Amino acid sequence: MKRKLFFLERVIYGNGTTAFNAIVPVKIRGTFPAENLSFALKSLQEKHPFLKAFVEVDKIGMPWFVVDESKANEIPVRMIPRVTERDWEAEVTREWSVAFDVKKGPLMRVVWIRGEEYSELILVMHHCICDGRSAMSILEDMLLLLEDRDADIGKEIPILSIGDVVPPEVLRNTKKRIKAKIGGKITSLVLWLIPLKKQQVERKRDYMINWKLDKKLSDHLSKVSKTTGTTINTLLCKTVLAAFKEIRTADFHNKIVCPVDIRRYIPQIREENIFAFVTMVNLSADDRLDFISDAKRMQEDIVKKTALLKPYEMIMEMEESHSSLTALINFLKYGKSSKDCLFSNLGRIDMKHEYGSFELETIYSPSAVGPLGKTTGFVTSTFRGQMDFTFIGSEGFLPYEEALAIKDMIEDIINAIEIA
Repeated sequence: MKRKLFFLERVIYGNGTTAFNAIVPVKIRGTFPAENLSFALKSLQEKHPFLKAFVEVDKIGMPWFVVDESKANEIPVRMIPRVTERDWEAEVTREWSVAFDVKKGPLMRVVWIRGEEYSELILVMHHCICDGRSAMSILEDMLLLLEDRDADIGKEIPILSIGDVVPPEVLRNTKKRIKAKIGGKITSLVLWLIPLKKQQVERKRDYMINWKLDKKLSDHLSKVSKTTGTTINTLLCKTVLAAFKEIRTADFHNKIVCPVDIRRYIPQIREENIFAFVTMVNLSADDRLDFISDAKRMQEDIVKKTALLKPYEMIMEMEESHSSLTALINFLKYGKSSKDCLFSNLGRIDMKHEYGSFELETIYSPSAVGPLGKTTGFVTSTFRGQMDFTFIGSEGFLPYEEALAIKDMIEDIINAIEIA
């Protein structure tokens, strides 16, 4: 089984030597047999063929995912003793920078921080094969198999070409094909014309701040959302921008970038498909308005922008842009950043927490740190009624002390929101 990497997967993959890992840590109370974990990981590879894949580069430099049963390696597990409650944070930040051997595969590994009563499991996947939704699906299946080796997790019908994502009537449409080719050429030209710095910004130390919103603030945020008709995602975007403005002042750009789950617009991508494709929406605040009024305006802006999304045409245009790959990567590395941060909200994670001999106590929001430009970002998720934040940054872009101040300011702003 072989498949060329799509354009966005190639951007994330780079040249295959640098780490760009998506990481999902969870905390478990209780125990399970070690052999159940090995069994679960083998079963995941049977369900998702690309969890066996390695990457092969052809004569013209195009990377391919290759699944060859005779060369497939098992998902490795690194086990370490659990000493403190915060050991998982050190392991997550360590795993950000550990590249996969893409020529051998697989593109997933697990860290098991094992204790007598509590353990953490950290799922690490190369971001080119997996987005946040995919990671949650993999996690859920793994936990089911840890509890019950006979659990039926189904089998993925993998995406093998653009034809599995874009309907044939769209791919055959002459106007759309011509538009995609022109769009790809324009992208290449624009990237070629943009002047770039000669050196990358020195990232320095990467860090993570993880915390949970207490129940009082979570309930308050939910009430504001219901009363005002704005989503929690929009309220948080407004909150984060307000916090950055307060703390960053002269370095404030007034731009937050939000990933949009493409599955909402492309039914051909099934829930069980592991896939790494996303589109983005840019949002800005308007300080002439009060908090709630501006949140409502931002909500309207999101609705308008997502309504204009043409996902099939966008994918077709991207697939016509492979010649601009190097220029895009250089732009991301060396171009001047105009955003404050990326903000991704996975929303409520509907996953059971009781598994017989163990309990899923918490899911820490995933993280990913890649080599392409500014690393500052937030990932939020809600599990068992509690919102979890992972704030990712690098000292070269955002000093750690300022990040801590932004974290505190976010909570202060949420607490101060008044409902008319």
